[in-house]
Amino acid sequence: MSVDILNCDATAEAARPSAAAAPKEGDVLGRIGNLETRLARSAREIDAAQAVRYRVFVEEMKAQLPADAMRRERDFDAYDAFCDHLLVLDRSIEGDAEDQIVGTYRLLRQDVAMANGGFYSASEFAIDELIARHPDKRFMELGRSCVLPQYRTKRTVELLWQGNWAYALKHGMSAMFGCASFPGVHPESHALALSFLYHSVLAKNEWAVGALPHLARDMDLMPAEGVNPKKALMALPPLIKGYLRLGAMVGSSAVVDQAFNTTDVLIVLPISSISDRYLNYYGADAGRFAS
Repeated sequence: MSVDILNCDATAEAARPSAAAAPKEGDVLGRIGNLETRLARSAREIDAAQAVRYRVFVEEMKAQLPADAMRRERDFDAYDAFCDHLLVLDRSIEGDAEDQIVGTYRLLRQDVAMANGGFYSASEFAIDELIARHPDKRFMELGRSCVLPQYRTKRTVELLWQGNWAYALKHGMSAMFGCASFPGVHPESHALALSFLYHSVLAKNEWAVGALPHLARDMDLMPAEGVNPKKALMALPPLIKGYLRLGAMVGSSAVVDQAFNTTDVLIVLPISSISDRYLNYYGADAGRFAS
């Protein structure tokens, strides 16, 4: 499954999940069957989410994390201490909540980011320029998305999005953004999909955003007339297809992340762009959890 991943060095102190990150009660954001999505409530749950991230990023996708993270078998960085951690739990699994975590997203609101040195994605993309054009809007970053292989179903993705939507409603967000990744460090191997994104859903005008110049890799790898949309959609990672169904746009250039063995693109999703069909689908139920 496509994931949002960047490598960020962290000290051992920053690696420890902070109790201050634990949200208040009333943090359940959605339910579908035996699956529930809510925010992490404790340092132990954040640690368990980091373990899930390690299983996906390192054991499955062969990322190379800093030595301390590899030793502890946890994917962590300094941002974990002040981000909110959205979890998907399978309540049918016996044990504590930590044993039930099957997916996670990391959420960072603009006010929190500005108080702690900025957004995570700004190490790859020109986020500051994007935000400067929208002084009246409140941005929210989605990151570190991952789901265990056996739970990569439409239902789990819908629940994650219900959680993201309810969280955005609760905090009055205007737009979401975050990295999404293709496997491997050779953009040319994804020429069809990247070119489709560039020609079809490019973020333009006030929403235009690219990679930092020294990291930017071209996405315009095929002429528009040479792109077969049906085949291109089939070549997109599931997470990116989910973003597009909600009305997302994509930045103009990609970034290769050697440590995580990925090619990253930036997704931009103004709340106002979410199609009515999905707004109604998620909004009706998410609204129950957003107050």
